[in-house]
Amino acid sequence: MAYMRTVTLIGKPGCHLCDDARAVVEKVAAETGAVVEERDITRDPQLHELYWERIPVVLVDGEPHTFWRVDERRLRSALGA
Repeated sequence: MAYMRTVTLIGKPGCHLCDDARAVVEKVAAETGAVVEERDITRDPQLHELYWERIPVVLVDGEPHTFWRVDERRLRSALGA
């Protein structure tokens, strides 16, 4: 059975950088078979405290990958593609 990778996008509504990051994350996830989760810092005080200055934040399998801008090649590489 193959290991399913998870990409988590942490952001908030109305964030244009989050929208840009979502497009890259969804594209790469579709190509690699990764699962995408989204978390909203306006609904989670702990995430807000940790990440409010750096959104969007991308985690790969729960580990920090990048923030602000998502590089498509780097994310693809992190997912083993």
